[in-house]
Amino acid sequence: MWIPLTTEELEKGLDLIRQAPKNNGTIEMVVRRPKTGEREVIEEVNLDHTEGLIGDNWKTRGSSRTPDGSAHPDMQLNIMNSRAIALIAQDKQRWQLAGDQIFIDMDLSGNNLPPGTRLKIGTAIIEVSVIPHNGCKKFVERFGLDAMKFVNSPIGKQLHLRGINAKIVQSGVVKVGNVAQKINK
Repeated sequence: MWIPLTTEELEKGLDLIRQAPKNNGTIEMVVRRPKTGEREVIEEVNLDHTEGLIGDNWKTRGSSRTPDGSAHPDMQLNIMNSRAIALIAQDKQRWQLAGDQIFIDMDLSGNNLPPGTRLKIGTAIIEVSVIPHNGCKKFVERFGLDAMKFVNSPIGKQLHLRGINAKIVQSGVVKVGNVAQKINK
């Protein structure tokens, strides 16, 4: 039976998370969300600058952050640090519960990847969004209240432990094992 970690236990993992590569981060997992509440762990995916992650429900699900409820163009992808989710979930089988599509071993902090930073992942290029990605009620249900407080704490927000939002600026293919590299605009 899975038992969520306490805040103290989570904080002990901060040093390892801070050691994530600043550049050349490895894609550890890709997840497609075909319908709300459904997850498919996949090895390879097409990213499309207008459709998002092909087979994902981003476009049809919509967003409360747009005036008309349509999908938010700056929130096509949810990306989470693989070291953070490994700590929080404790088991790789539970990573997909976070709801993110791409898990990467890379420093996602605002200092390393400020909004507007572009990353080449596989043959695609994505851009970090200014819109924050915060822990919510679903995150609490899946990982516990201490995990949500941990990712939403001042250090959690600084390191973007809950992850980042991004948009696709160049369509392409992403595979598990690909290396993400920061590129100039």
